[in-house]
Amino acid sequence: MKTAFVFSGQGAQKVGMGKDLYDKYPEAAGIFDKADEVLGWSISEICFNGPSEKLMETRYCQLAIYVMSVACLEVFKKSHPEITPSAAAGLSLGEFSALYAAGAFSFEKGVKIIEKRATYMQEACEATQGGMASVMRGDLQVIKETCEECEIDVANINSSGQIVISGEKNKVKATIAKLKEKGVNKIIPLKVAGAYHSRLMKSGETKLAEYLTDIELTKPLIPVAQNFVGALVEDPSEIKQNIISQVTGSVQWVNCINSMKDIGIDTIVEFGPGNVLTGLIKRIAADIKTANVNSVETAENISL
Repeated sequence: MKTAFVFSGQGAQKVGMGKDLYDKYPEAAGIFDKADEVLGWSISEICFNGPSEKLMETRYCQLAIYVMSVACLEVFKKSHPEITPSAAAGLSLGEFSALYAAGAFSFEKGVKIIEKRATYMQEACEATQGGMASVMRGDLQVIKETCEECEIDVANINSSGQIVISGEKNKVKATIAKLKEKGVNKIIPLKVAGAYHSRLMKSGETKLAEYLTDIELTKPLIPVAQNFVGALVEDPSEIKQNIISQVTGSVQWVNCINSMKDIGIDTIVEFGPGNVLTGLIKRIAADIKTANVNSVETAENISL
């Protein structure tokens, strides 16, 4: 068995996430408590008790998912010390949990970086009128060409049958109309605060780059499949540039999974709320064995 760890992205959050882990496992409680200490306010309270409207806000949501994901990871590491990953990856925000898991930075440093990233992206959302939509079973080249015509961007290549587009709301609507003219009929507008992974996030990218100027990353112990390049990366300077570019760049999730499969990964464990990535992985590489850790029940009953 050659294993990789992957981590949830924004959108997987739900009120109450992590509370059962916090109550049962000191490893999880320690992560939530440390996050509260670093922040100077309680992200744990928002995770456990909401309200859901607050948990959905980018500035809180990104931190909540990172903390929850790391708590799941630490519980798993304690109960399954014999399973060590050969690679890691995460969807968008989840890439930061992957970098923590790989040893590129400490948990505390990750909290501080994400607090800044989330704030900058929230500001970009509030300064623009952005929207996103999920295009199902459409040809990627047709989608790319149509996005270019309408001056929006491809945000996520999640699987061959799920491409997310992102940009100004009125231009997203125009793109949807054009795609339907071209025979792409299943398109789902998404309920989001802004146009993530698009040119409308440029101010967030610029501010994050400035913040990270003096932040040092460590060479990870295992390679991380980074969204912006869709490839395994180990060089700290490349990792830093890729997490900056990811703010406006496309999430190359299909290529991330395939890059891990190429080095012999045959088992992937997803950490964090939900199980969206497990579903995507099954569509990309059906022969890869998958498992989830997102609760006490899944942590205790995982089978690999």
